[in-house]
Amino acid sequence: MEANRLTMGHSDRVITWHSEPQWTDADGQRILVHAFTGFLDAGSATAQATKTIMSGTSRLLADFDLDEVLDYRSRRPPLTYVNDHFTDVDWPSIALYEVTDDAGRRFLMLTGPEPDYRWQGFIQAVLAMIDRLDVALTVGLSAVPWPTPHTRPVGVTIHGTDPRLLPDEDPMLGTLQVPGHIGGLLELRLGQTGRDAIGIAAQVPHYLSQVDYPRAAITMLTALHDTTGLVIDTDSLLPAAERAEAEIAGQVEQSDEFASVLAALEQQYDQVMAVRKDSVADLPTADEIAAQVEQFLARMDTRGDSDGEDPTN
Repeated sequence: MEANRLTMGHSDRVITWHSEPQWTDADGQRILVHAFTGFLDAGSATAQATKTIMSGTSRLLADFDLDEVLDYRSRRPPLTYVNDHFTDVDWPSIALYEVTDDAGRRFLMLTGPEPDYRWQGFIQAVLAMIDRLDVALTVGLSAVPWPTPHTRPVGVTIHGTDPRLLPDEDPMLGTLQVPGHIGGLLELRLGQTGRDAIGIAAQVPHYLSQVDYPRAAITMLTALHDTTGLVIDTDSLLPAAERAEAEIAGQVEQSDEFASVLAALEQQYDQVMAVRKDSVADLPTADEIAAQVEQFLARMDTRGDSDGEDPTN
């Protein structure tokens, strides 16, 4: 298929198409998964989950013109310098792939750094992409800092445009405001236009949000399977998860302050779980938990964005 451009407003050229999906009836419901690294990538879990997804069979369908949406000065592409000259540059990319899961089912994967500019135009282009490819369900992956201890199972928040898409359980959070991000805005617009969308947010212990935490990526991919049926093998993440947990345990042993904070988080976690199970009164409310999450996300926003390696490399 000859590459062609999708225009978005005036003469702006946003997407270059290279190929079309090869859907079959065996693929069932057409699913688009999106994962943008940068802001909501606590513990690098989003990047690690994306890299695991992309380690299977994939095919490039389309990519975005980053000159339209990315600030290169805030995320300067790395140049390789050898002896006395530059030899290469590692350009980032926001691209759409057709991916085959471990059960042989095809789905779409949109991934790359979160755009810096023209968010509304970018979302309009993605909506046009979803219409063009007749996508039935859009699923966003993210990882958020959470007031939870690493000694308890990694939690996950699942939200969406329609209650019928969500697990049959009471939500933990009340009402809160968080900094805007492309994944959330895309889900909002999908809901406003009557399309089905789900968001999966792994809950990373807030004190680990700036280091790699593979256990959250495993939880994220498990939730992706539970909500969509897509099968992504997470065995490759287990050794790194076990190493990270051993290092964290060593740091706890060496720091009385860390151990004290951890004990308080464990107590709060156990109390919240008791509330969910037994409806015990006088324990942290959904709004109180939401306030803590909002505070952590606000701190992330003031520190500024930072991106890791391109997960498709």
